[in-house]
Amino acid sequence: MPLSKLTFVISAFLTATLASTQKSRGCGISYNDLSLGAQYVDSSGQNRSYYVHLPSTYKSDTAYPLVLGFHGSSSSAMTVPLDTNLNNETYSGDKIMVYPEGVGGSWAGPSYHNGTSVEEDVQFVADVIGDVEKKFCVDEARVFAFGMSNGGGFVGTLACDEKGSSLFAGLAAHSGAFYTDINGPDNGCAPSKEVPLLEIHGGADKDVPYAGGKGEGGELPSIFNWLNWWALRYKCESSSVNITFGSEVRHWSWGCGGKSGLIQHYEVMHLGHAWADTEPNFSQSYAQQGPTVIQASRIIMDFFGSV
Repeated sequence: MPLSKLTFVISAFLTATLASTQKSRGCGISYNDLSLGAQYVDSSGQNRSYYVHLPSTYKSDTAYPLVLGFHGSSSSAMTVPLDTNLNNETYSGDKIMVYPEGVGGSWAGPSYHNGTSVEEDVQFVADVIGDVEKKFCVDEARVFAFGMSNGGGFVGTLACDEKGSSLFAGLAAHSGAFYTDINGPDNGCAPSKEVPLLEIHGGADKDVPYAGGKGEGGELPSIFNWLNWWALRYKCESSSVNITFGSEVRHWSWGCGGKSGLIQHYEVMHLGHAWADTEPNFSQSYAQQGPTVIQASRIIMDFFGSV
C-alpha cells in the first residue's frame, strides 16, 4: 500500500475512534483512594446523594462508560449492587457504576411517592450525570441506566421524557412498575430520541403483575402492552420470539428503523418479583424463591455493550 494511502487510512481510523469516544471534563483528575463515599449534588433546591463505584484499574485518562442503577421503593441506593452483584468486575470492570438515592426511598411516578415530582427527579438524574462527568473520566456517548421495580418504572419515565431520554444511549428495566405509562402509545410520551430499551420481567410477579392491573402506587399496564406501545412509538417493522430453557424463558426482539433488537424483552415464566440470577440473591430471598435460569446482570450489561 502506498505510504500516502496508508497514512490516510490510519488518520481516518484515529478520527473515527476519537469521534466515538467523548471524554468528559473529569478526565485527568486522579484519585489516590478509589473507595469513594457518598457524593452530594444540589438539585431543585435539595441536597441529594449518590454513590460511585470505580473499576479497580481506574485510570484518569481513560474514558469509561457510565451506568446508573435505580433502586426500588422502600429501598436505598446501596441495596442495588448488593442484590445485582453489578459492582463485581465480571460485569463492570470497565465501567463507572453510579447509584442515585431516591427521596423517601422511592422515585416519582406512583401515588405513594410525594417527595419529588417527575420533573425534579429527571433533573436530579441530569445533575448526577453532570457531577460525575465533572469529577471522573466518562465517555459521554456511553451513558446508560437500569432500574428494578419502582426504579425500573422510573427508567420507563426517563425513556418517555424529552430531557430524560436525551441523557442515555440505552435503558433497561427489571420488573418495571410503569405507573406513568398506562394509556397507550399516544399518552404524551415525548422522547427526544429512540433510546434502545430492554425489559426483564417475571411471569409469576405478584407485586408488579405481568398482566397489569392495580399496583401499590396506582394502575399498571400489562407488560406486553407496554412493549407494544414502544414498538408503535419507534415504528418497529418486525418482531420475533425465541423460547429457551425448556419454555422457561421467552426472549422477544423488535426491529425498528432498520436496527435489529432496538427493543428487547425477557419473560421468565416462574420468576416472581426478584432479580433474575442463577445464584441466590437478596430479592429472591425476600420473594421466598430460589435462583432462576438467566442472569439479568449479564443480559443488561451485554445489551448496553451492543447498542
